[in-house]
This record gives sequence, C-alpha cells and structure tokens, in this order.
Amino acid sequence: VLDVHASDSTGRKFDIEIQRANKGAGSKRARYNSSLLDAHILKPGESTDNMPDSYVIFITENDYMKKGLPLYHVERVVQETQKLFGDGSHIIYVNGSYKNDDDPIGKLMHDFRCTRSVDMFYNELKDTVKHFKETEGGRGQVCKAMEERIKRERSEERIEVLLGTVKSLMENM
Repeated sequence: VLDVHASDSTGRKFDIEIQRANKGAGSKRARYNSSLLDAHILKPGESTDNMPDSYVIFITENDYMKKGLPLYHVERVVQETQKLFGDGSHIIYVNGSYKNDDDPIGKLMHDFRCTRSVDMFYNELKDTVKHFKETEGGRGQVCKAMEERIKRERSEERIEVLLGTVKSLMENM
C-alpha cells in the first residue's frame, strides 16, 4: 500500500491511496480514511471554521465503480433538497484501467502502468521513476528504505507481507 499525505499551497489536505485490489477501496474505507485525515487537521481547541477542505483519493487498478469514467467524485448531499452539504470533505476514485492518451487522467494512468521511464508522459513521474529504478543510487535508496522498514517490523507475518509487496512492486517495475 502506497499512501501519500499532502497539503497544497491553500492548506487543503490530501490522502492518496493506491489500491491494487477493489477490496481496499470500499466506501467504509473511504469514510475511515476521511475521518483519520480530518482528525489530525486542527490543533486542540482550534475552531472548525479554520478546517480546510480534505480529499481522499483512491487510485484503483480496476474501474471500481464499473462505469468507464476516468474519475468518480463522491460528495455528501442533503437528500431532501439534493444540494451539496458543503462540509469540505471530498472523496475521489480514479479509474486505473482508464485508457485515453489524449486526456490528462488517461496519461497519468498510462504512466502508472509503465515499466520504463522513457515511455512516460509526465516528467515529474518520469524523473522520479528513472532515479529510483534506473540509477544505482536510487535503487540503493529503495533498498535502504525497505531494510529500515523491515527492521521496524517485529512479527514474521508482517515481514512476509512486506516482502510480498516488494516482490510485487519490483515485478511491476
């Protein structure tokens, strides 16, 4: 599982999750991740008026919603009026199987599927993938990070899961 927690220049908060299996991207999981993100935004005693918008973004390997769209925006709606609730909480599903090289989301999903940096559209991903996969220093950084994580893991089961994840990542790279 690759999680990214980020903020933009306006203070909006993002939790981006890359899910290979549909099981990890369910509606209850989205709600849970949204609550975790929101729980850490404000300092104790700070007014909720200062709460920025938050986004949980699932990039799924398959079309989780099965409608062929590149993106699915999930928002809370007041049922009686069909108007947005406007609480600043947003959930977005990105269809990882979407293919359209003329569309920004299609290009991004293309880059996610690439095994070589030279085949990628977006320079930000291309440069990072090239560094970590195609240079000795980058591969060393990945190995060191994985070794440090393994040291922190205490149970044999967790280590097996981690090694399986590394093997899967390396096969896909």
